[in-house]
Amino acid sequence: MNTVSPFVLLSALLFTLGVIGVLTRRNAILIFMSIELMLNSANLAFVAFAHQWGQLDGQMFVFFVMAVAAAEVAVGLALIVTIFRSKKSTNVDDLSQLKG
Repeated sequence: MNTVSPFVLLSALLFTLGVIGVLTRRNAILIFMSIELMLNSANLAFVAFAHQWGQLDGQMFVFFVMAVAAAEVAVGLALIVTIFRSKKSTNVDDLSQLKG
């Protein structure tokens, strides 16, 4: 049995849960958490394949993905807090009222 298979299976499961969360949730914070779950599942796959092939490319990709995720968290949470202050809700259906 290939040693990377359980990690790739777990990564696929986590990614699927993230996609389901994005498609079914209406709360912006839960959608945001589902996107982070999808990013982390991709990181797990990167590290698993990098370990299998003995290369550092996967760890470098993970570093860049984590840097982008950190920037996304900073900007995304700031937007969510600003929208919550004006609309008193984090429901994404209420965001359609923000159209100019």
